[in-house]
Amino acid sequence: MSTTTPTAPANPIAGAWRLRDYWLIGYRRTWKGSVFTSFVTPFLTVLAMGVLLGGYVTADPARLDGATSYLAFVAPGMLATQAMNTVFGEVTYPVMGMVKWHKTYFSMTASPLGVKDVILSHLSFVAFRVATTCAAFLLVLAPFGVWRSVGGAIIAFFVQVLVGMAFATPIYALSAGLKDESAFSLVFRLGMIPLSLFSGTFFPISNLPHWLAAVAKVTPLWHGVDLTRMLVLGRVDASWALIHVAYLVVLTTLGWLWAVRRLTHRMVD
Repeated sequence: MSTTTPTAPANPIAGAWRLRDYWLIGYRRTWKGSVFTSFVTPFLTVLAMGVLLGGYVTADPARLDGATSYLAFVAPGMLATQAMNTVFGEVTYPVMGMVKWHKTYFSMTASPLGVKDVILSHLSFVAFRVATTCAAFLLVLAPFGVWRSVGGAIIAFFVQVLVGMAFATPIYALSAGLKDESAFSLVFRLGMIPLSLFSGTFFPISNLPHWLAAVAKVTPLWHGVDLTRMLVLGRVDASWALIHVAYLVVLTTLGWLWAVRRLTHRMVD
């Protein structure tokens, strides 16, 4: 199917803004379905992994990246993992649906909107979803005394949006170019699950074999987990923090370029 893009706005931000009603109306109709995953699931996860299981874990803080308890160690990692998991749910099947099943993107670009406008509007909604779920997670953590400072928690919140975008743009690009959904099972099994387990969320990557620890350090989730943990625990290493931010920004930018290319090619096939 082919499509044209008549007089698309020169500024993608202006084009994306025109689609705000589409996303707001859709979310207004479905937000109740996200209450459980946004509030109840984080609470139960922190309670089970951090409090109950954590009560059996005793370790020197030097072996827990400076955390005084297992709860303080695992909570920031689960926060960053929450950002990643939210993205996987928002830019896999939903993107394919808008290209293949519902043809929503074709309707959008039949108006004076371009591919960049469509992508930016969708990713802006994903950023909103990451922000709301991670804000809820941070609120859940508040009674457990994990935060070392309110300022660190606020900065950690914005870091989660960056972590989300570092995952969102490349996964969006992958989804936009797929012909069918069969590959998503591999994306979840070989992508999301191993990243959750082996990126420093539940235990320091120093416990891994050297080669696997080296692999973990090139994953976006490890950068997000380590940066979040620094901020939440109040033990910020400025040089590593800059490396983490630079990595996530570069990955987001490369993913954006790939997403524009992939969706453009898909829309004219």
